Formats: sequence, C-alpha cells, structure tokens
Amino acid sequence: MQATAYTFESETRSGSVLLDDGTPVEFDAAAFDAGGLRLLRPGQRVRIERAGGNSGNITLVTLQTL
Repeated sequence: MQATAYTFESETRSGSVLLDDGTPVEFDAAAFDAGGLRLLRPGQRVRIERAGGNSGNITLVTLQTL
C-alpha cells in the first residue's frame, strides 16, 4: 500500500502517513526501523505494510521505489 509521509519525529522515530484517501495513520519506531530508513521527510511517497490487511497497525514504512 502507498501513502505520503505526513509527520515524523526523529527523536522517537515515529510519525504518521496520509493514505491516498486523506486518512492519517500513525506508525511507531518498530515500523520505521523495519523499513531500514534513516530519515523521513513530510511529503515523501512511502510504501507501508499493515498487520491484518488494510485495517491493522503499520508494520513497515519504506520509500516507494519504481
């Protein structure tokens, strides 16, 4: 699933993304760390994975690549 980075706190390595329908969804440090990123800037397109399909917690945040 794709989303857009909305907020990111480097101290806690957590933040939120906006789904394509505009819904904000928060992620924690574990999801950020699973993606192997060092930094995330608002506005970046990201790929996310969610536990339990489209309704669960975010388990992975990584950059969207083509």
